[in-house]
Amino acid sequence: MSDETGEDKKTAGPLSAGARRVLGVLIEKAKTTPDNYPLTLASLISGCNQKSNRDPKMDMDDEDALLALDELKAAGAAREVQGSGRAVKYRHVGYEWLDVDGPGSAVMTELLLRGAQTLGELRTRASRMHPFSDLSVIQTTVDDLIEKGLVEAITPAGRGQMFAHKLYTPQDRQYLVARIEKHAAAEQSTATLAREPKSSGNPVDALLARLETVSERIDALEKRIAELES
Repeated sequence: MSDETGEDKKTAGPLSAGARRVLGVLIEKAKTTPDNYPLTLASLISGCNQKSNRDPKMDMDDEDALLALDELKAAGAAREVQGSGRAVKYRHVGYEWLDVDGPGSAVMTELLLRGAQTLGELRTRASRMHPFSDLSVIQTTVDDLIEKGLVEAITPAGRGQMFAHKLYTPQDRQYLVARIEKHAAAEQSTATLAREPKSSGNPVDALLARLETVSERIDALEKRIAELES
């Protein structure tokens, strides 16, 4: 299959962490600061390393960004263009590569920039790029992305269910799941402690025993995360 340039169109697939961040920034800036788009390398790096609307925080340099751009260009998700004068700039081909429209691109961009999120978080954050009037609208968009194989539910259905894009490498996805499980274990243990009735025995001993169990569970998850990072 070919695009409007006559080149073979490449379909979306797993990307490195750097390439995911660069793609997210290119799509974001095209929507939020169109007057400064396409981006120079310096502007792109600044967007990748900014402190707001980013998770995890990154500290990319020229080499990191150029490697990510090479990966995206090879995948068919970004292109190099000639700016005014001799300035080289970069633009995404994300709509075509991902096969998404405005709502879908806004959701994918937020997932690329901030990781797994709930529907409520996605609605609030993605609305800066595309308006979502209520949760049912964002749900429809997420369902469409799931059907296209771009998004998945990363936690069980119910209150606080989280969704993630499917552009992670297998190892990065394992790391994401381990982080979410660790956070969920800590929250569940805290909630359980708050609900437990007062014991007729020594309350301090009961609390210490419970905390020891929680600590062991979190230690196991931290060990798993460390193994994935190594």
